[in-house]
Amino acid sequence: MSSRAFELAVPDIAPWRAGNTGVEGVWRFESGQPGRQVLVSALVHGNELCGAWALRSALQAGLRPRRGGLTVLFANLDAFDRFDPAVPDASRFVGTDMNRLWGAMDWRHDTAAHTVEHRRVLALAPFIEGAEWLLDLHSMHEEGEPLGLAGPLPHHAAQALQLGAPALVVADAGHRAGRRMRDHGPFGDAGLADHFALLVECGFHGAPSSVAVAHDMLARFLVASGAVDETDLPTGWRVSAPAPTQRLLTVTEAVTVAAGEPPRLAQPWRSGETVPQAGTLVGWSGGQPVRTPYDHCVLIMPTLVHAAPGATLVRFAREA
Repeated sequence: MSSRAFELAVPDIAPWRAGNTGVEGVWRFESGQPGRQVLVSALVHGNELCGAWALRSALQAGLRPRRGGLTVLFANLDAFDRFDPAVPDASRFVGTDMNRLWGAMDWRHDTAAHTVEHRRVLALAPFIEGAEWLLDLHSMHEEGEPLGLAGPLPHHAAQALQLGAPALVVADAGHRAGRRMRDHGPFGDAGLADHFALLVECGFHGAPSSVAVAHDMLARFLVASGAVDETDLPTGWRVSAPAPTQRLLTVTEAVTVAAGEPPRLAQPWRSGETVPQAGTLVGWSGGQPVRTPYDHCVLIMPTLVHAAPGATLVRFAREA
């Protein structure tokens, strides 16, 4: 767990909890004009509050699409209801990490294994599968600069760079433990070149600055999608600082926590940190040393939080 205090307040989403689709926490707005079907989501993990703040702002402001359709989705409400700032990581999920349940969903036929997250994914899947552009707002266990996870398909990474932020865009294949929402259905199809999904890690869970990043990324995404015009955005959503110089990184290896001795890190690494020399000791997994595989290796989201066997300890990336 990060040594930094959790400073971000809990957003009150009660007025928008019911939704307007018959599915709790899901809002759907149609413009009646041609355009993309756009979906923005938050609270896939119940302790990642920045995205909920941004979606709350959009609903509170009455933001509506000029073109196409817009779905606003609060994902894991059961986990969010359990949030306690004294133990923020405890409300990441209730029974199963929601962001490892997508893809083929072979578990659907094994109802005995279902948690609240399994049932919620089944309820949300039609909205994900009906979208053409998807923005999934997250935050991180540890401190580090914001990054966009664009998945393994080149056209997703190219579109992420067109947004102009965040500074780090990471092309990766996800987690061995299961598929993410942003790679589900049409978003994993290389033949659907106009489909685009981006997961944004807006910063440390408890940092108020993560909300500013979430608003900025939501603004960029909605305007780029064509759903809204710049003049439709609420005042203050855009970050006033100049757009960062972006870097595209490709993950070459995801180190999975092995069974046996608990994992350790050799030092408090930060996400996005570049390790100059190959063979540098990063930590240990299952009692075995984990070392950087090449010079100028970038560490993506190293963490010991929820580091059970099968979880991702760290990802190694290099400039694309």
